[in-house]
Amino acid sequence: MTKQRATLKQYSQSNNKNQGFFRSRYMYGALVGTAFLSALLVSACSPQTHSDSRSSVTDKNTISRNNIEKNSKNIEDGIKNSYARLASKRSDVCPKLIEEGHGSQVIERLAEVMVNDYCDYFLYPRDGQSISVATNSRQIEALLIVPSLHNFANGDYQVTSYDKHIIRLSYNGATHKPKDLSYDVAMTISDNAYL
Repeated sequence: MTKQRATLKQYSQSNNKNQGFFRSRYMYGALVGTAFLSALLVSACSPQTHSDSRSSVTDKNTISRNNIEKNSKNIEDGIKNSYARLASKRSDVCPKLIEEGHGSQVIERLAEVMVNDYCDYFLYPRDGQSISVATNSRQIEALLIVPSLHNFANGDYQVTSYDKHIIRLSYNGATHKPKDLSYDVAMTISDNAYL
């Protein structure tokens, strides 16, 4: 029995030493972990890091938003151009997409019908060309409204960029516009604008 007590005492003492060893080991791990988390929290809350990450997130959001707006504008413009291409086959539907014929500088639209107060014509001329517009009615005013404002009564327009150009023909008569105003229009696009 004394042997058993001695063995139990010896086991108990070695177990206490091991527990102390494990306790100190866990304490050390807990201290290192706490120090690491503290350093992480302090660096995460640093104003420099926070503002840098915030500005990069803002920049990414701005770029993403700009891309979405640009894509949606391109899609919207494509839909309008498709509609205008189909409308160009009819005399009473606006807006119309008009295209230069090969070998011809003059685009003529005969017996057009203005149902509303104006009709827009979409055109994509090249840089260096000039555009002039003539109608058979003095009651119709011809204006370039995109990419800049130009009155064709003041002369030709010199194209400076390959962009969508919108020519607006509008009723400018002294009386009320007839319900369906019929007119002819000729648009001349010449390549010798700077010669």
